[in-house]
Amino acid sequence: MRASASLERVIDEQDFPIRHGVFVAVAGPSGAGKDSVMDYARQRLGPQDSDVVFVRRTITRVIDGAGEEHDCLTDGAFEAARADGRFAVSWEANGLKYGLPLSVDTVVRDGHVAVANVSRSVIPALRERYGNVIAVIVTAERGVLAERLSRRGRETREEVLERLERADAKELAVRDATVIDNSGALEDAGERFQNILRRAAAWSAVSDSV
Repeated sequence: MRASASLERVIDEQDFPIRHGVFVAVAGPSGAGKDSVMDYARQRLGPQDSDVVFVRRTITRVIDGAGEEHDCLTDGAFEAARADGRFAVSWEANGLKYGLPLSVDTVVRDGHVAVANVSRSVIPALRERYGNVIAVIVTAERGVLAERLSRRGRETREEVLERLERADAKELAVRDATVIDNSGALEDAGERFQNILRRAAAWSAVSDSV
């Protein structure tokens, strides 16, 4: 796997890092259930949590109805969008390209909480761009990961084994991350993540004064 991250605009010391708001970066191995945990929290956040914005990603993967809702671009269209500066951050992993829209900057700069599913490799770039980043690693036991990956049927046996090896890769460890084990009931992991978002919303409300 080749994973790379890039800031899509030259960082001006006067503009970056953005010190208002909070960016919640959700990462973890394939099969851990990151989307499920995020959806659990999203469905249960009330109107008082309207400052929490879940970011819709752009991916060079055809929408198949089985995964997350995302914007789909061909490789060529993605590269054109990247060249146009339409992404705040982009990266490549597992043969696909991923991008977060430039509008994320406005969400954070306006003092809101932006939440996105990202690669662990992109978190250092996010910390350069945003002053307040909460890293959350959603994981699960190896046997659970293997079962979920096999059940979704996207990968070959060899690809599943490669993903399981990467799940434990020490070089992908994330500094100061909160780890959520999603091996058991979704409600347990979802409640933990929801509490993190509530704390992030409280932090974002005072982030420009601390």
